[in-house]
Amino acid sequence: VSDQKPLGCWSVKHGQIITCPVVCNFETHEYIAVHDDKVLRIWKNKDINLDKVFKATLSADVYRIHSLPNGGPVVLFKGGGVRTLDVLLEAPQQEIENVISDEVIKWSEAFMEGQQPVLIFATEKDGDFFVYVQKLKMNSLHKYKLEQEELSKPLSFTAYMKNQIITLLCLYSNDSVYKVLIPLQQNTEEEEQILFKSLLLNLSVSGSVLKGTSFVVLDKDHVAVLGSVAVSGEEPKECLTIWNTKFQTLQTSKELPLGTSGQLWCYEEKFFFTHGKVLTVIMYKCETSSLAAAVGKLKDTQTPDVSSFVNWNTLGDEELVVSFQSQQSVALKPESKMTLRSKRNTVAKVQPDTLSVGQLLLNLKDASTTVFEDELRQLMSKAQMPDFQATIGCVITALVNRCKTNPKYYPRNFLLQIVQTRDLSYSLCPDLMAVALEKKDVHLLQTCLQRFPDIPEEITYACLKVFLSISEAYLQRIDVNLESVICYIDMEFNNKEVKTEIVENGFNAELEQDIWDTKITKETHLTADGEFCPVGPQKAALLNAVLHSAYSETFLLPHLKNLPAQQAVLFLRYLYYLYVKCSEKINTTLPGIRSPTINQIMDWMCLLLDAHFTVMVMLPEAKELLSNLHKFVRAQVRFYSELNKIEGSLRELQRLNHQKDSQTYSIEVLELI
Repeated sequence: VSDQKPLGCWSVKHGQIITCPVVCNFETHEYIAVHDDKVLRIWKNKDINLDKVFKATLSADVYRIHSLPNGGPVVLFKGGGVRTLDVLLEAPQQEIENVISDEVIKWSEAFMEGQQPVLIFATEKDGDFFVYVQKLKMNSLHKYKLEQEELSKPLSFTAYMKNQIITLLCLYSNDSVYKVLIPLQQNTEEEEQILFKSLLLNLSVSGSVLKGTSFVVLDKDHVAVLGSVAVSGEEPKECLTIWNTKFQTLQTSKELPLGTSGQLWCYEEKFFFTHGKVLTVIMYKCETSSLAAAVGKLKDTQTPDVSSFVNWNTLGDEELVVSFQSQQSVALKPESKMTLRSKRNTVAKVQPDTLSVGQLLLNLKDASTTVFEDELRQLMSKAQMPDFQATIGCVITALVNRCKTNPKYYPRNFLLQIVQTRDLSYSLCPDLMAVALEKKDVHLLQTCLQRFPDIPEEITYACLKVFLSISEAYLQRIDVNLESVICYIDMEFNNKEVKTEIVENGFNAELEQDIWDTKITKETHLTADGEFCPVGPQKAALLNAVLHSAYSETFLLPHLKNLPAQQAVLFLRYLYYLYVKCSEKINTTLPGIRSPTINQIMDWMCLLLDAHFTVMVMLPEAKELLSNLHKFVRAQVRFYSELNKIEGSLRELQRLNHQKDSQTYSIEVLELI
């Protein structure tokens, strides 16, 4: 998300409009969309063109599709009718009943009660609000009327289900949240019942009122509200807030200066909302209270009754972590709580074991190198801590920040160890590869390319440029993972002794001038079968890491056009070499671990030719290469064309061999016509 990297993109035709949110079918791994209210589309990741995917025109307008992990998709129509997707696909033109005449659906949600899908939706008619609860398997529908509130009306709804009771929360225009309980077991035959509500939360603090636009439930005692705070004499400021409904207190808040769309989502302990022009994701964590807290053994009266683990770092680098204490000081009970990262400096008296990640990192800001790294290693060893992945990201961020402030400090081995042993991503530590590029740490860059699934194309291009510009002589003196080339490139080379200046962590910040060779080397490396590789094994291994990196052609091509012509020719020579090597094998697969596939090689060749074709046509040194490449591809096309001609005969031969099982030695002559 942080790199705006599209993993898939599908478009409807001009004039068509997607009329409800697209969902994923968890059982079939398919996407489901509705455009123009009635046209259903279903497709998978591998599908490219929506015009060619499954299409069904329905008999009624769709309001929303809800996808349940174990219950399949459920379709809610604007008239209040409900169908499971399977039933709907059996007869797409089946008649859909109209349940809510003259009412307009305002909100809906779906749950699983055991093995049974349950759908709840709210409607409005002439200022009155109604709630419908439908059990699909029992085909039972209950209608309720929401108790009216004078001079205010519901703006947003959310709900959760526990012990066969639906708890409906309503955000009203009078800046309050109300709670409504709806039991699923109904014995009454009344057509319409009144739902009475109780005040759950008043969204005001210190004289300021939060004008909420949307909200989500975090657990039984906490809600998150997105809205704007109106302060007298000032412009309203949008912010995300977390409230404790048990003690009626504001738990924490964060101002959103770039503005939002007013929508807030919560999924798998992450907030999703738009901030400015980007989608922002913020992690939080709810954990169970400790036994010591439950029996009142915590002696520190400043300890918050509820703390929230919220990573605000997504919104700004100026704050490593943020924390707010509860405004209530009470004995802790065995209820759910949230753990908040903190930026307060008053934690010096707290025992080290109770420090949050943010507090510990702030305390280590001015520590010596040895103490700094030892504490970080101890921090990573606590695998039982909540949100361990985010903790590793904070550790790497702390190391990278120290590298920026101290140019001589670069813990190459420590960083390499973390990347090799932890499942990280580029988004979790975006500055790591930038520092590695600055330090020309090709081994760390190679490891990141192999392990990070979400590297932006700009960084991939920067790695490629560095790998192509570095000299073969220098590469022979450094450690590079050769697993991807060791099986098809001769590994003999001259070992040379290298003298380096002793600095912090053994890293030489000022690289010698002869390391970076701007001229393309003319030496070649002979492989076992007599063919020449245009680069050495170390450089080949680095280039293979680039070939394995995921990319979007649209975003990579503009960067690839900036690659110097000589480097582009060298890279194309290597790709051509790999292409020939793959074609020698029956299964077109190179031996070794993480070796490039034929598809990766072909895709990169096409990309490189698209980016530099005009330049390469005019370069004398590229003329022979392009000619050889053209001849080789043409020969392969002819070869596969001939194979296609005898494909039918080969299939028939395979069928005949299956039909008869010869127990004795025999010679058969088959004539191919």
